[in-house]
Amino acid sequence: MAETVSIKLTQDELEILVDALEADMEGYVEAAKEARGNTRRDEVATYTEAATRIQGLLTRLQDLIED
Repeated sequence: MAETVSIKLTQDELEILVDALEADMEGYVEAAKEARGNTRRDEVATYTEAATRIQGLLTRLQDLIED
């Protein structure tokens, strides 16, 4: 299991981080689609895994954002 760390962020910093991760995830989703179209299965798996892991982190961070 990965070691956990603690970090203090302002709400603004948290929102910036979430926005950046959303953009990064979109890039991986698009890369997976392109790889799928070119039948590059290894790349599809890699990009899909990255997008899935980012989505999991995003969900956790979005839960911390105050409305």
